[in-house]
Amino acid sequence: MFLHKKELQFEAKPEKSDPLLAKQIQELIGGQFGEMSVMMQYLFQGWSVRGEGNQKYKDLILDIATEEIGHVEMLVTLVARLLDKAPVEDQEAAAKMPVIGAALSGMNPQHAIVSGLGARPADSVGNPWQGSYIISSGNLLADFRANLNAESQGRLQACRVYEMTTDQGVKDLLSVLIARDSYHQNMWAAAIAELEEKEGLLVPSTFPREKERLDLAYSLYNHSEGEYSSEGSWANGQALDGQGELRYESTPPVEGSIPMLKAAPPSTHNTLPADKDKSMM
Repeated sequence: MFLHKKELQFEAKPEKSDPLLAKQIQELIGGQFGEMSVMMQYLFQGWSVRGEGNQKYKDLILDIATEEIGHVEMLVTLVARLLDKAPVEDQEAAAKMPVIGAALSGMNPQHAIVSGLGARPADSVGNPWQGSYIISSGNLLADFRANLNAESQGRLQACRVYEMTTDQGVKDLLSVLIARDSYHQNMWAAAIAELEEKEGLLVPSTFPREKERLDLAYSLYNHSEGEYSSEGSWANGQALDGQGELRYESTPPVEGSIPMLKAAPPSTHNTLPADKDKSMM
């Protein structure tokens, strides 16, 4: 059950209308790494947690998921206010010829045509938000690593938009979201470290190592010109999983043969083999 409070957790009041900035803020709402993505990712992860012993993780995920719902509402409110009280001539032009008027004012045409000066569940160029953006695998360590990446990308994009505007009201809200993304990165990193201590580095920890080719499990193969990658910690010393030694191989192994596929049946009308012609068909 979810309960909605009418007050925003933090204010979302720009100093003035700015249709172009409203378009940019859309990326923070419905982009691949926008607030809608982390909101839905965490909700589905939290709802799918199994086992009584994992209750603290379920509560953690749903705490953050519910917070993200509020972030979406704040940004949607911000977009609406950025579109509110736009110059009268822009709105009149948009009303007569929405596409041309919106383009001339720098705004997202869909804000004028589709949503009536409201935010859209879409990114800054109009691509609709997609459920395929989210990751919810049922493995908490794998999911928490995805969450850390999502918060890293989200904070990066919010910082970039912060640098794009001089509107102090917008900066005030973005400073809140950036700070929360900072905490969420710390939080997921801590949760990852806890799970790694319990389960180990590799996901899934329940898969028996003897079922994999362990002779291939610790080598970096050189697949590019030069050997600069051999200088990294990933190519030398003990692996972080504690179970093998990392090594660099300048020549990748070749164990397979040249594949030769059988000719397709005539009904597929593929190209005839070199030793065949129509007279033989």
